[in-house]
Amino acid sequence: MVIITKAKLIEFYETEPRAKESILLWYNKVLKSDWHDFHNIKQEFNSVDSVGNDRYVFNVGGNKYRIVTMIHFSKRTLYIRFVGTHKQYDKIDCKTI
Repeated sequence: MVIITKAKLIEFYETEPRAKESILLWYNKVLKSDWHDFHNIKQEFNSVDSVGNDRYVFNVGGNKYRIVTMIHFSKRTLYIRFVGTHKQYDKIDCKTI
């Protein structure tokens, strides 16, 4: 998958250093993936949720962190829309972010 943009991940784990390892593990796994639909994602990430509007929420680091993405399967492209703690995630509308 093509990931747009890694900078959001880096920006987050620079302020939350404990998240770095789990976020980079997620990033590298996604980068090597070739998903065609939600079922493919679910096979690799059991805790992923589809929330509508092409948005998918990944629980990272034992559910301490959330990554909200928008995925266009036909283009093999994943857009990172939000990276944050579980508490920060609770304050957003992940369907529109």
